[in-house]
Amino acid sequence: MNVNAAIAAVAALAGLCTGVIAMLAFRWSEREQAKPTRSSLHTDAVLPPGVDTVLSVLRSSAVVLDEADAVVKASSAAYALGLVRGGKLAIEPMLAMARDTRRDGEIRQIELDLPRRGTGRGGDALAVSARVAPLGSRLVLLLVEDLTEARRIEAVRRDFVANVSHELKTPVGALSLLSEAVMDASDDPEAVTRFAGRMQVEATRLTSLVQELIDLSRVQNDDPLEDAEPVRVDELVAEAIDRCRHQAGTKQITMATGGTADLHVWGNRGQLAAALGNLVENAVNYSPARTRVGIAARRIPATGGDLIEIAVTDQGIGISEKDRERIFERFYRVDPARSRQTGGTGLGLAIVKHVAASHGGEVTVWSAEGQGSTFTLRLPEAGAARDRDRSRSESSESYDTGDLDGEDHGRPYETFTNEPLSAPEVLP
Repeated sequence: MNVNAAIAAVAALAGLCTGVIAMLAFRWSEREQAKPTRSSLHTDAVLPPGVDTVLSVLRSSAVVLDEADAVVKASSAAYALGLVRGGKLAIEPMLAMARDTRRDGEIRQIELDLPRRGTGRGGDALAVSARVAPLGSRLVLLLVEDLTEARRIEAVRRDFVANVSHELKTPVGALSLLSEAVMDASDDPEAVTRFAGRMQVEATRLTSLVQELIDLSRVQNDDPLEDAEPVRVDELVAEAIDRCRHQAGTKQITMATGGTADLHVWGNRGQLAAALGNLVENAVNYSPARTRVGIAARRIPATGGDLIEIAVTDQGIGISEKDRERIFERFYRVDPARSRQTGGTGLGLAIVKHVAASHGGEVTVWSAEGQGSTFTLRLPEAGAARDRDRSRSESSESYDTGDLDGEDHGRPYETFTNEPLSAPEVLP
């Protein structure tokens, strides 16, 4: 009996120990499960309620960091900018700012220039603004705005204002000096006549500059397709020739037209006439005396509808390769001294570029120094362009410009000059 009692006591004690151990193991397991682990910090569960939804609709690139600087949440834009790599914030200044904010709870902001992803060149830098704020007790929120486009637009605006100020200052200053000269030479009729003539030249130049600024503003801000209509290319060419009749006659320049007849484009007649007129006027102004300026049009097939090409060819001084890349910039002149002699403002080709783009087309240039230049205006044909415009209005989709990337070999429109042309108009 004593042996049996001892065995029972030992068995009871063993069972009690086993129960205690099991209970302790269960409690320890519960405690371990309740602890936040690294894997749990990378789930949406650790974010405060509603934060995930807010981050998903923000335009800024968003990154949420935990107390170990690991990325808990990052938007697709943050990955696209290269902010997050391998689960870590890859930009050291932002990481240092996040640590300072986690330590003292202060909101911080910084602007940085970052290399574009995949490049290390300074010219490809991205301008960003980063703002860090605490998110709860353990997390930090980083918001990054891409300022690259805003800075580019600001630089364009700054350059535009500076150029306008300079261009306006020149004729205004000349008028002021000439008016003083007229007053001083009031008793000399011949001098007064000479100075008054110069004042008329400067006043005309000032008027042209102001008008072209107005035209440029209008083509940038207005939608030309609101008042679009079929426009005959022949009429545009005739209007452009009439606009340059006096200048061409003074230099004995032959104006020749050719190509395909009875073509139509779809758009704002006034803007199209101004664009083609600028191209023809440039051709006349930059051509030597007793040369020829040709204007030809043709239809070319393209994806989404046929295009109409209008080429303006001259036998002028030509444009160097480095200048061809910039001639469509506002106020850019290949030869500033010659532009002042011809009354050029440097805005004509910028207007042409904007008109072509707003009509779903483009303008290109071929040129060789000493051989002349050919400017080609490509525009959608009236029927196809009208149908696309109506489809865009009905579906609110972007305008289909078709395939505008044709390849040119050698001087464009040589075939035009080989085709029978209408009788050249030789202006006396």
